[in-house]
Amino acid sequence: MHYEEDSNDSDNPTIDDVVNARLRRRQFLMASAGAIAAAGLGPLPFAGCAADGTRRSELDSVGVPALEFEPVSKSVADALVVPPGYTARVLIAVGDPLFAGVGSYRDDGDNSDYDRRCGDWHDGMEYFGLSANGRPASSAGDRALLAINNEWVSQEFLHPDGASAAPRPASEVDTEIAAMGVTVVEISKDEQGHFAYVQDSPFNRRITTLTPVELAGPLRGHPKLRTLFSPDGVQTRGTVNNCGTGKTPWGTLLTGEENWAEFFARDAEDSDRRTESENYALARYGRRPGSSQTYQWDSAAGNADRHRRWNTSVTGDSSDGSDDYRHEINGQGYMTEIDPYDPDSTVRKRTALGRFAHEGAAFSLPRSGEPLAVYMGDDAQGEYIFKFVSDAHWDPADAEAGNRMATGAKYLDSGRLYAARFSEDGTGEWLLLNLDNPAVAGYDRYPFADDGDALLHARIAADAAGATRMDRPEWSTVNPVNGDVYITLTNNSGRRLSDGDGVLGVDSANPRAYEDRRQDSTVQRGNVNGHILRMAEDGADATGFRWDIYLFGAESDADASLINLSDLTADQDFSSPDGIGFGSGTDICWIRTDDAAMTDRSNAMVLAAAPGRLGDGESLELDHGETQVVTHLGARPQANELKRFLVGPVDQEITGLAETPDGRVLFVNFQHPGSGTPADSAGRPERYTSHWPGNMGYGPGGDLARPRSATVMITRDDGGKIGG
Repeated sequence: MHYEEDSNDSDNPTIDDVVNARLRRRQFLMASAGAIAAAGLGPLPFAGCAADGTRRSELDSVGVPALEFEPVSKSVADALVVPPGYTARVLIAVGDPLFAGVGSYRDDGDNSDYDRRCGDWHDGMEYFGLSANGRPASSAGDRALLAINNEWVSQEFLHPDGASAAPRPASEVDTEIAAMGVTVVEISKDEQGHFAYVQDSPFNRRITTLTPVELAGPLRGHPKLRTLFSPDGVQTRGTVNNCGTGKTPWGTLLTGEENWAEFFARDAEDSDRRTESENYALARYGRRPGSSQTYQWDSAAGNADRHRRWNTSVTGDSSDGSDDYRHEINGQGYMTEIDPYDPDSTVRKRTALGRFAHEGAAFSLPRSGEPLAVYMGDDAQGEYIFKFVSDAHWDPADAEAGNRMATGAKYLDSGRLYAARFSEDGTGEWLLLNLDNPAVAGYDRYPFADDGDALLHARIAADAAGATRMDRPEWSTVNPVNGDVYITLTNNSGRRLSDGDGVLGVDSANPRAYEDRRQDSTVQRGNVNGHILRMAEDGADATGFRWDIYLFGAESDADASLINLSDLTADQDFSSPDGIGFGSGTDICWIRTDDAAMTDRSNAMVLAAAPGRLGDGESLELDHGETQVVTHLGARPQANELKRFLVGPVDQEITGLAETPDGRVLFVNFQHPGSGTPADSAGRPERYTSHWPGNMGYGPGGDLARPRSATVMITRDDGGKIGG
């Protein structure tokens, strides 16, 4: 979801402010590998170890996936375009019934029981194989469970005439509350060899914004989690605004709660009832006095508890918050673990991984006897990249654990959280975010009560530690061949060439700020098209790392000296990288876009990449006139190393992606097609800008259908591996 919130008013320096004097810009361009090694983190590139102990220099000779399909051209059509020789079919869409007795989806907005239907706004997704007898089977390619995040709702399509004004009818609000969260659905191959979803499978499950959820880890029972619903602070309800995902090494889902803060209203007078530190913390997460709830759920007629909880103001008389929902907002913003194989299992929020606008969660390659690392981005302008390191060391037997949620507790409930600081020389360090770090313990803008408070306010702890402010860090992934970490930096309209008056200037890891003119003459500013960062370190618990920028998003005809630094061609250019992940059956790196900048030339898209390794490119200096900045660029991709694989319909974002273990079926999520649909003064849709997937032949309505978020499966017509 494109999000322009920037609540980071810290005075954290950009990289250029903290570069050591011995490595000035022009001196760096002339520095030898030995001089860089003297900085204390070794040369770039380097000879670290992969997860299996293989030296990185040996991995350099490992073959990369062959991308042999014909690249797809950019498109603004209301259609799903795939390469010649491929076929796309819709698997499941918002509103499809999951359980017996639920009626078929109707194309009139009059569908009830969304807690028993596929949810809306399909986002992150993971594939969980099933054996013929219904047991977990990682290699299964004919039967599986898909776990699909349902991030937001499209009110204009979910109701017969769009959403009513506040005070909202309770029935409308209840539909929306139920349509968010997570969908777990069984899929199975039919007689034609194509997957279909299994209605009324015993594995099917909806987790909504009302599902009881246990708080786990350091914040369980914390005083700042006490609410009227859970006076002892051990539970909350629901998981909200689920965006990116991660698949744990023991076979469960991690679902990231992203823009959850927007779901809580705050009264204009609430600041008078709060302490100075409480007001600061709420504002740092975007909830200032008078903030409204995105969908105004708190205004629902009847003032029921399930609606009242969405106002996080002080309304009670207690000193600890146990008689109101002042702390309700603190129950959202985590990585939440779900066991898709057990529909009766308890959902748990893993609070040790910190509270911020979570996107994906990528695990380091597991090595026996070593801790696990989880790499995460905080998706807002000027926010941070985080790493969690488990206290427990990996036991390969846990990959087949009988009690998967207990295994999750073992590795995810105890550990250390860090934020990244990047240096101009291509190195960086992980900054500890607890009270053992004097910068955190002594932070004067927010006095942390304890280590749990630092996790609860991980953004503020990262401010205190001095982490580098980034351009909307989103999804993360780890190269299964060499362990390199990739993190998408989607864009930043607030980035400028120099600092001052709250403006964030360029630095080595965020080196571009420019103007882009659309075909309608609209001017866009900042890091308009985004980039993809790459990191590597010598072990999951390393406190230092190396980095470069794998790809810069750009239009192919943009200035090659300042914008199209990766020299992208018309078959490769893209904007706003969002989702990213390596295929489980192909080892292709799949890049998905959430683009508003280049939509005058193309709808959002998926690219297939065969990346190399960190340090395979060059260092270069960007001359912005009065501002110069050094950055580190990955090797410019050749035609067979990066190709556009598909383009989606109008006004959508391409989000989750998964593969069958044999690499022959690709599943892709399409979110909010038709989101640009205009409304009249009463909020009713005037005309649909998209009719997908009805115009693709799926569901009722045909070429005049309401648009729907959906999951698609893509196969090669000859039955071969995707992308090959």
